[in-house]
Amino acid sequence: MRGARHVAAVTGANFDLAAGECLALVGESGCGKSVLASALLGLLPGNAETAGTATVAGTELLGADERTLARTVRGRLVGLVPQSPAAHLTPVRTVGAQLEETLRELTGATRKAARAESVAAAARAAFPADHLDRYPHELSGGLAQRAATALALIGDAPLLLADEPTTGLDRDLVNRTADELRRHTDEGRALLMITHDLAAAERIADRIAVMYAGRIVELTAARTFFGEPGPRHPYARGLLNALPERAFTAVPGLPPELGDLPAGCAFAPRCALADDRCGTRPAFTDGLACHHPAVPAAEEVRRA
Repeated sequence: MRGARHVAAVTGANFDLAAGECLALVGESGCGKSVLASALLGLLPGNAETAGTATVAGTELLGADERTLARTVRGRLVGLVPQSPAAHLTPVRTVGAQLEETLRELTGATRKAARAESVAAAARAAFPADHLDRYPHELSGGLAQRAATALALIGDAPLLLADEPTTGLDRDLVNRTADELRRHTDEGRALLMITHDLAAAERIADRIAVMYAGRIVELTAARTFFGEPGPRHPYARGLLNALPERAFTAVPGLPPELGDLPAGCAFAPRCALADDRCGTRPAFTDGLACHHPAVPAAEEVRRA
């Protein structure tokens, strides 16, 4: 195609995720977070290319064919809370009918049992039982989000991908949804939560992965990220400082287009610490990709 170009939407993402663990993937819009989730489920556009490996319960996802993805992976090995729930709900079926059908397909429940279990599944996601007979177009954005969450939790898949699972919810429902996802994880399943909501991430995540311009630039324990000594990457510190309860100061500038990344460190044009070293891309070492990592306060005292 004339004018076509290659865009590296995600590069060098390398992490593991244990049963019973929640990893929160955070970063600004357009950095590649949702692309990563789509790649794991084989939901990328037809012209997309993937490389590497991603294994869940012994099944390699990136090289799987559509038949394997449809019959073995989606819903069974990997559940999904989609970023745009209305687009993933069947428009001509009520929410209750979709829950019941999914229960029968994934768990083998009888029709009668599926009807009763659909009410319980809806309750887990704070979806009101008196709305189960409604169609997706009759739902608000928040209700559609909760319906999609209920559907994702049904299969008890070993890995759950939750892509912005709290979008459109008020803070009480955000907390309730986050707590249900945490309970789901504590029962021995892995959770990859993609989110802009750092408060929700702080509430339930075990580890935080910060993504910028298609790369993970910091991977650390949640207690370290939100507590002491805090994140080490300037971009990660900027995300925290943008919170109202912190400095409430936005990260200056805008993220680059993934198809037009600067040479070297992609964050350098927005970073107050950038110097000549940032003209080369920093390697990802010990959970960090930065030429100017923050130094913990205790270490600064020792150096002094």
